[in-house]
Amino acid sequence: MSKPRVGITTTLGRGRWLWWFMRLALWRVGIEPVRLYAGRDYPIDRLDGLIVGGGDDISPTLYEGEIDPAIRIDPERDALEMSFLQHALAEDLPVLGICRGAQMINAVLGGTLHEDIHEVYAEAPRLRTVLPKKTVTIVPGSTLHRVLREKTCRVNALHHQSVDRLGKGLEVVARDDHGMVQAIERPGGPYLIGVQWHPEFLVFDRAQQRLFGHLVRAAKTRQQVRRRAKAA
Repeated sequence: MSKPRVGITTTLGRGRWLWWFMRLALWRVGIEPVRLYAGRDYPIDRLDGLIVGGGDDISPTLYEGEIDPAIRIDPERDALEMSFLQHALAEDLPVLGICRGAQMINAVLGGTLHEDIHEVYAEAPRLRTVLPKKTVTIVPGSTLHRVLREKTCRVNALHHQSVDRLGKGLEVVARDDHGMVQAIERPGGPYLIGVQWHPEFLVFDRAQQRLFGHLVRAAKTRQQVRRRAKAA
C-alpha cells in the first residue's frame, strides 16, 4: 500500500518555514505531504486527509467580525481552505487544524472568533513563542485526551485570535489557565481536531507527535475506503 496522501494548506512564500516543519513531522509518521496554496490546482479527491495549517488571520467577514486594517489577512487562502474543508467534511476525510486551522474549522462550521484575545483575556500573558510555555488542560475522555494520553500538557503560543462561539457539532476539549479555548473536536464522527498551538514545532514531545500518528492511521483507513469504492 502506498503512503496516504495528506494535503497541508499554507501561505506561499511567507509560509515556507511552517511548511518545512510540517513536512518533517509527516515524514516521520509515513505520510506523503501535499502542499496546498492559493493558485495551485490540486484534485481534492486524491487526498486521504487534510491539515489546515497556521498563518495569517482569518478574514472577519467569515465569522461576523469587524475588519481591522491592522491585521494581515489572505482572502485567497481563506477561499482555498473553505473549499477543501467543505469537501473534507462532506467526504469524511480526517482533518487536523493547527492554530489558524482550528479557527478556520470553527468558522466554516458557523462559529465565531475573538479577534484579539488580549481584549477578552486581559490577564493572560502576551506569549508569542515556539517554546512550550503555556499549560493546557484536556477534557478527560475526549479524542484529544486519548491521542495525547495526558491530562495537561505544555504547548507553544503564536496566536492573537481564538475560538469564541462554537461551530455546529464541535466541542471544546482543552483550555489554558485563563479559560481560553485551546482545542476543539467533533465527537462521534470522523477524525476532526483543531489545536490552537503548533505541534510541528514540538519535535521532541512524543505526546504532541502522536497527533500526526493518529492522523496517519485515520488517513490509511480513508485510503482503503477510497480504493474499495474505486474497485467496486
